[in-house]
Parts: sequence; C-alpha cells; structure tokens
Amino acid sequence: MAEKEKLRIDKYLWSIRLFKTRSLASEACDKGRVRMQGAPVKASKTVNIGDEYEVKTEAKKWVIKVTGLLHNRVQFSEAIKYYLDLTPEENLEIAKVQASSFHTGKRLSKIGRPTKKERRDLEDFTGAPGEPEE
Repeated sequence: MAEKEKLRIDKYLWSIRLFKTRSLASEACDKGRVRMQGAPVKASKTVNIGDEYEVKTEAKKWVIKVTGLLHNRVQFSEAIKYYLDLTPEENLEIAKVQASSFHTGKRLSKIGRPTKKERRDLEDFTGAPGEPEE
C-alpha cells in the first residue's frame, strides 16, 4: 500500500481536473508552467499533502494547496475536495474577463467580418451588388 501513497504531479493535476489530459499536464510541467515556491517542477515530482503550487492553464493562473491525494479522475464536485484554491482576487478578475471571450465560438461585437444580417443591412443601404441602379 506504500506505493499507492506516491503520486506524480502530472497525474494529480489531471485527476483534480485542472488539465483535460494527463499529457497536457505533463507538457505544462515540462514548459515550466507548474511551479512550487517559484521553481519549476518536473512531471515526476511526488505530491505531498500541504504542498502549494502555481499552475498556469490556458484559462487562468491557479494557486492551489494540496489537501488530499487523488489517484483517479473523478467528477468535479468530488475533485474540488482534494485542493484549496488560493488564487489571489486580482487574478480571478482577469480570468473572468478572459473567460467571457475565451473559445466561445462567437466573434466579439464590432470586430471582424460582418454577420449575414449586417451584410444585408449594408447591401440595402448602399444598393445590392450587381443590380443596376434605376
């Protein structure tokens, strides 16, 4: 049972649902996006209860404290019991702004190509292309 007590950081970050796949968690460790006390950690680092980590994901920067070891991926409502989110308030505000426009599939208002409705309105205003004017 002593082997079950050891848990790699990449597997832990995957099991608490900070990353979608374990390979993404491992890649984040390799690129230095996971830090403990300001120093980057390797994916094979053993996690202990009470450790604090700074983790940068696509959506936001997390500061978490390990409260329990989770070896398997479980649903979100269970996973949040195994860490404390210590992310500072200013980082949460930035994350909310970014999350509102992050991968929504919609374009931001007044940016980019016009929608079909806007195109029709423009054609009505300027005259439809290809139609002879009377």
